[in-house]
Amino acid sequence: MCYLRRCDVAEPTKFGNGKPTIPILNESTLPKFLESARVEKAVNRNNSRIKLFSGSANSALSQEIAWYMGLELGKINIKRFADGEIYVQLQESVRGCDVYLVQPTSPPVNEHLMELEIMIDACRRASAKNITAVVPYFGYARADRKTQGRESIAAKLVANLITEAGANRVLACDIHSGQSLGYFDIPVDHVYCEQVILDYLASKKICSEDLVVVSPDVGGVARARAFAKKLSDAPLAIVDKRRHGHNVAEVMNLIGDVKGKVAVMVDDMIDTAGTISKGAALLQQEGAREVYACCTHAVFSPPAIERLSGGLFQEVIVTNTIPVLEKNYFPQLTVLTVANLLGETIWRVHDDCSVSSIFQ
Repeated sequence: MCYLRRCDVAEPTKFGNGKPTIPILNESTLPKFLESARVEKAVNRNNSRIKLFSGSANSALSQEIAWYMGLELGKINIKRFADGEIYVQLQESVRGCDVYLVQPTSPPVNEHLMELEIMIDACRRASAKNITAVVPYFGYARADRKTQGRESIAAKLVANLITEAGANRVLACDIHSGQSLGYFDIPVDHVYCEQVILDYLASKKICSEDLVVVSPDVGGVARARAFAKKLSDAPLAIVDKRRHGHNVAEVMNLIGDVKGKVAVMVDDMIDTAGTISKGAALLQQEGAREVYACCTHAVFSPPAIERLSGGLFQEVIVTNTIPVLEKNYFPQLTVLTVANLLGETIWRVHDDCSVSSIFQ
């Protein structure tokens, strides 16, 4: 069979005036890996010991997660004082409850990270039973090792901050490198969002024989290889680059054949888009018919939008772990929601914790 198998997901994203819409899955269009009987019934919050709160970083995603879980978001007051200090007050009781705080550490990273710390502290001082930090995007994950002398390992520091603030568990999506999971002294549930992107790609009529998955750098080969195996076991190509400074990349050459192929570039995040745009330019020079960019975290630091909308890409596919500002919309952009994936994960974590507490 020439075409990729179509999965049971929502129709591809439609654009209006160049603005992407997020395809929110409903009960009748959930992919099989997210099927849950809980979707068919609402949860009575008065009898539930689970509480879901949202920080200010991505309230839209938090609302979608709450919808999927059949919950209402908990009431919380978050504000800034004139000097920039952050004030957090829970406006409902969490005593003896399992609390889930949804807060990606997206730009401005330090603001949202500190807000998360204060939210955790507020829940701890309000006698919450368990506190899980749901961090769809884990900032500072790229500072996971020392590449030169006298550098800090900020990923470890941030892990310590979250732990010391009082979190009992962390739920994160596509952390930059797996070794960062070991920096936490508390359980970490690492959620892979590739299935959401794969389901969307499977809904497009692309001949499987024409596909090639491309890693934009050598460090992402394992990620791209896993992605390729799930995409009809597509062949793999690698862009070899050398970085001369932070957020500055220089493409050197291509390993693999992309001539006449539909190239799908896979990465965990797009920051300034220097790496992926130069890689796309190289792929076109080598004869690629179309180039798709796929990533979980749309950081989109300037000048990312100019690079991504410049005609190099047939489509740029991202998820909503980080909210995409309206000013950053462009016609090739597709935003997929991970709310159902995170909502189902939270339910399963909650069930496991509940069962464990019975036998303690």
